[in-house]
Amino acid sequence: MMTTYSPDEVKHLLDLMLTRFNTPEFILTDPVQFPRSFKLKQDIEVSAILTAVITWGKRSIILKSAQKMHDIMGISPYDYIMQEGYKSLGTTNIHRTFFEDDMAYVARGLYSIYQQYESLESLFASVPPTEERVWTAISKFREFIIAANKDYPYKSLKHISNPKASSACKRLHLALKWLVRNDGIVDIGIWQNLSPSELRIPLDVHVGNVARKLGLLQRKQNDLKAVEELTGKLKTFNPVDPIIYDFALFGIGVTHS
Repeated sequence: MMTTYSPDEVKHLLDLMLTRFNTPEFILTDPVQFPRSFKLKQDIEVSAILTAVITWGKRSIILKSAQKMHDIMGISPYDYIMQEGYKSLGTTNIHRTFFEDDMAYVARGLYSIYQQYESLESLFASVPPTEERVWTAISKFREFIIAANKDYPYKSLKHISNPKASSACKRLHLALKWLVRNDGIVDIGIWQNLSPSELRIPLDVHVGNVARKLGLLQRKQNDLKAVEELTGKLKTFNPVDPIIYDFALFGIGVTHS
């Protein structure tokens, strides 16, 4: 893994790992299984956002935590939001530093968005298509969360990252990957108004480390600039759907850990 690879060698490795990990079997051990379990667009959106928000740490624990959260919401996450079921949440732990009051914080924002937009896709698609569209849309989404919680503790916003503070926004990019990518294998691809080519890599510590070892990423910090650098490199391999290589980078990390 410390050897210098040529671009052709890197692409060959990524394509090889892609075929191993972008498979239906991947779903069984991945948090994407939760939003995939719903049919209604808004149910999928709510599940995708809340599941992605707690997707950090050990995968087996993430799955248990996501199940706990979906047990709270019941058979329709969208109905749970629109009926304001989150008002009964307390402060019980859900996942690591994410508690019921954090879940309520995000849920209030989702309720506010659905009061104004038919779907989360409508909110994201309302941002004009530019190079910065996804980052701008994430900022707009975040502003809704802030406004809906103006009378509640600001600390809960720590789970909704801020592009304007140069955050990599890994968890929100993960949710967008689920909602936008549509190759019919793992990702759900229910949104039609954003293109896979607009997506950014969900950059965490493991993906960043693998990318650096492969020579795909020079920046040391896992921040917005690193996301742009790595996504740009992946676009040279697949300009239409660069984030498909998230599966490969994950797979390399797993098999070489």
